[in-house]
Amino acid sequence: MLPWKRVLRPLAALLLTAAVAVVPAATATASDGAAPSRGWNDYTCKPSAAHPRPVVLVHGTLGNSVDNWLGLAPYLTSRGYCVYSLDYGQLPGVPFFHGLGPIDKSAEQLSAFVDKVLAATGAAEADLVGHSQGGMMPRHYLKFLGGAAKVNALVGIAPDNHGTDLNGLTNLLPYFPGAEDLLKATTPGLADQITGSAFLTKLNAGGDTVPGVRYTVIATRYDEVVTPWRTQYLSGSAVRNVLLQDLCPLDLSEHLAIGLFDRIAFHEVANALDPAHATPTTCASAFS
Repeated sequence: MLPWKRVLRPLAALLLTAAVAVVPAATATASDGAAPSRGWNDYTCKPSAAHPRPVVLVHGTLGNSVDNWLGLAPYLTSRGYCVYSLDYGQLPGVPFFHGLGPIDKSAEQLSAFVDKVLAATGAAEADLVGHSQGGMMPRHYLKFLGGAAKVNALVGIAPDNHGTDLNGLTNLLPYFPGAEDLLKATTPGLADQITGSAFLTKLNAGGDTVPGVRYTVIATRYDEVVTPWRTQYLSGSAVRNVLLQDLCPLDLSEHLAIGLFDRIAFHEVANALDPAHATPTTCASAFS
């Protein structure tokens, strides 16, 4: 790949995320971390015997509680799950584009939101499904904020578990004096996701997982944001790492598509939430 393409692809992905986020979000408001949505965030929902745990959806960087889940939330609610989503990592004066604040503080927001969902549903545990940063940030909650006692499973869709180099773009930061400091000061949530950051070093020290939680990672080899894509995988006895193209070689989804509308990935999410009733994920799952 030509060098200029390597630079432009991740930047284009970020711009596309912003474009996806801003249009629908103009009609939504977020009051206490749960924006109005179409068919989810129903606090009268009671988990069924078939699906006894509520599902909390955790958006990615520059996403929000509505736009990131216009595909997956209805997919899960139509299958009988009680589904909830939150906004986190907001910066003052920056509407709609969230996940930019310090990730440890975002994990505190997730902790409070899970407590709220468990109180409303009466469930003892929740399942978490996150896209990009939203698949990695909950690990701080599980490891350092007592989340492991309240969570059964974490499903990460293209999560940056070990950071990203944005196809080598972050390696250029030292050549621009003050760039790293500016990034940390203005958008700490982005700085925390760079490979080798202090946040990620602490998060991954002593092992990727905590006891009592099942982990699933769903990755795509065409990811242009979390790179190299293999760094998304986790190590541990309760981990299942899945490459989308092993399930369907024809699936060309990249970082955004896998979380926004890829029903093959969604099928694998459903399998991860209910492994006792899992069915094979194939290219045909796009029509399920």
